[in-house]
Amino acid sequence: MSKFWSPFVRDLAPYVPGEQPKMANLVKLNTNEHPQGPSPKVLDAIRAEADDRLRLYPDPRSTALCEAIADYYRIKPEQVFVGNGSDEVLAHIFMGLFRQSRPLLFPDITYSFYKVYCGLYGIDYQTVPLDQDLSIRLTDYDALNGGIIFPNPNAPTGRLLPLADIEALLRRNTESVVVVDEAYIDFGGDSAIALIGRYPNLLVTQTLSKSRSLAGLRIGLAVGDEALIEGLTRIKDSFNSYPLDRLAVAAGKAAFEDDAWFRQGRDRVVEQRGWLIGQLAERGFQTLPSAANFVFTRHPGHSGADLARGLREQGVIVRHFGKPERIADYLRITIGTAGQNQTLVAALDRLL
Repeated sequence: MSKFWSPFVRDLAPYVPGEQPKMANLVKLNTNEHPQGPSPKVLDAIRAEADDRLRLYPDPRSTALCEAIADYYRIKPEQVFVGNGSDEVLAHIFMGLFRQSRPLLFPDITYSFYKVYCGLYGIDYQTVPLDQDLSIRLTDYDALNGGIIFPNPNAPTGRLLPLADIEALLRRNTESVVVVDEAYIDFGGDSAIALIGRYPNLLVTQTLSKSRSLAGLRIGLAVGDEALIEGLTRIKDSFNSYPLDRLAVAAGKAAFEDDAWFRQGRDRVVEQRGWLIGQLAERGFQTLPSAANFVFTRHPGHSGADLARGLREQGVIVRHFGKPERIADYLRITIGTAGQNQTLVAALDRLL
């Protein structure tokens, strides 16, 4: 703490990112990174862009990437917004769309950055408790609000909402923006992007960090009605007109164009997720249904803290949140390679 800080900075409660340890021979299953690297076409695109043109500013609209995304989802480029990771895209959404006279609604157990943004931008909010089975029940959001946001699948639970439930919410909630945060949708669900043409208050966010193996480049996007995208662009151009550099734009475009690589990697993760859930069940773990690239699991005979600590001592890192109390004994385990998952199971056997 410094005497030069403003009271605003002193009172902030920042987001705590997942640990990025520097341990040798580590099995890192704590931050939901993809076990398969990016497409070779992505690497070729980065190499091709790494030349004398780096002295020039990038396209402030990232047009080539927006067009590639629009082509992939069969929408218009004007319905696409991109930013420096989906966290930046979400930050612009909170600032530009959620600073309303009524409270923002989101789940009580969900992506913890939502509360951070509310503190940063002075947004009034109310959390809506998850159901007893740790699922989101969208009928609980039928209240006056200044906006609604939730991940699908939810994080850290991994539970998926059917598209029909989301559309039913949109039919009931027409006077405020509904944001569906789809960081993990590619691993098991249908994207709400299919609904944007019918609901002008719907905004869908995604990231290239998970299913497209580009966490190191920081590329996020939002898709929605052109008027919503225009609002986000006004925020962006009041903050940073050039959020994506030339390498990121080229890489993102190539990632969307190499659909075969994307599908191959996604299918491997889904296969390994099923294998790991089965292995955990054999050992007495209780695992929530997951449509993400991670599982959320607990063992009735062992505390989550003890398991996380014991795994770490064996060089296996998983995510343990500890709070709130309802999830204190759960571990969030990223789906790794077949070898990493086998190492995890062997380490659990030694603990159990």
